[in-house]
Amino acid sequence: MNVDVIGDVHGCFDELIELIEQLGYRFENGLPVHPDGRYLAFVGDAMDRGPKSIAVLQLLFDMQDAGILHYSPGNHCNKLYRFFKGNPVELLHGLEMTVAEWRLLEKDAQQQFKKRFIRFYEKLPLYLQLRDDLIVVHAGLRQDMIGEALSRRIITFALYGEITGRYHSDGRPVRGNWAKSYKGTPWIVYGHTPVETPYFKNNSVNIDTGCVFGGALTALRFPEMEICQVTSKQDYQPDRFHHYD
Repeated sequence: MNVDVIGDVHGCFDELIELIEQLGYRFENGLPVHPDGRYLAFVGDAMDRGPKSIAVLQLLFDMQDAGILHYSPGNHCNKLYRFFKGNPVELLHGLEMTVAEWRLLEKDAQQQFKKRFIRFYEKLPLYLQLRDDLIVVHAGLRQDMIGEALSRRIITFALYGEITGRYHSDGRPVRGNWAKSYKGTPWIVYGHTPVETPYFKNNSVNIDTGCVFGGALTALRFPEMEICQVTSKQDYQPDRFHHYD
């Protein structure tokens, strides 16, 4: 089974459709279908920050309904889920944009969308082992966590990566580079931390190339290990990209 893994979309719907079509998929009844039987997978964070989060999520809902969705949830997915469940959540870091879009819907449509997102999220696995040699996760996974019973430690790592507890002067969290010590056999394909070019380290690759920050939306074709990209239509924000040591 050959897979095309797409990085963090963050509401960039137009770029997502362009990338899916560039990968050779055609839309049949609103669903992406590849003539060679390939399928799509996502590293999470479909929403927030970008202009069309509702449209991106609606496509994912349709794919889930059709049984063809392979999606690993990210921290932004988790935050929107907690918001819709009524938990106290600050409307920051792009969530405010998704909520503003949602609030433009008619009242009945708002309730339907909220219930649908809750169902969507609750069906998602924390990470996807799509092949013996491929794992898709949002922010990372150490080799000792693969196949272990889910714990708060593993959930936090998969959603946020290696947390240091420290912050840059501009408020961004200082993130550890877990991939430097990864010694596992399966390839780990992840996102979460925007980089200007896909970051390969050991058997891992970060494909969040910051589309919402004016970079590109990236897909990794597996097992070919080919990178496909479309240029972002958003304003370029160079200070939002991470540079690994």
